Amino acid sequence: MPETVRIKDLPPGDRPRERLLAKGADALGTDELIAILLRSGTQGVSALDAARQLLKQFGSLDALARAKPEELSAVRGLGRDKAVTLKAAFTLAQRMAHEIHGESPQLETPEQVAGYLREDCRFHDVEQFRVILLNARRRLIRVEPVSQGTLDSILVHPREVFKAAITANAAAIVLVHNHPSGDPTPSEADIRVTRDLIRAGQLLRIDVLDHVILGRRTETRDKDFASLRELGYFAG
Repeated sequence: MPETVRIKDLPPGDRPRERLLAKGADALGTDELIAILLRSGTQGVSALDAARQLLKQFGSLDALARAKPEELSAVRGLGRDKAVTLKAAFTLAQRMAHEIHGESPQLETPEQVAGYLREDCRFHDVEQFRVILLNARRRLIRVEPVSQGTLDSILVHPREVFKAAITANAAAIVLVHNHPSGDPTPSEADIRVTRDLIRAGQLLRIDVLDHVILGRRTETRDKDFASLRELGYFAG
């Protein structure tokens, strides 16, 4: 096996950071740009080696951007922190693309909601309750944090939920929170809060479209989220 060449042992003109400063980001290869995000390698694996292994393993930037943090961290030379850094960078790029095209994402189905927020909620060890504010076309206005609970319970007041919706002139909202245990099955408290907020929304003429609970996939559970609408709690 050839000896690994560390980036700091390369001539200054060949180091990715120095090349970016001297020639601009467009002059760098994809592997060099990823290596800058990784910052450093590990024993026997340079940041450039790790970047090249990522590209080889996932095959394309699109596949790499869609990879889960645990898939990224499993690559030799990476770990949890580097995987999170990459995921954050790709998510920022996706959001910038939305801004450039002048169109906010449509978040109407539980799959769309879970896809938009799962990475933000993945590493929280307490419940985070958020409200997605949507316009009349069901496109995102913004995500509003409402409260932070404990592992067992969460306190949500309709006043806090709908204050943001009224201020933003939202036509509809989606309730979202995570279950740190990984099991997205709604609790009795989740169901009770949902019904209270549905009633409050009806009075204010703001549609509560769904309550999506984020968890984790397992061998016996295909989806990492639960939709209270799909489970029948919005009927009637």
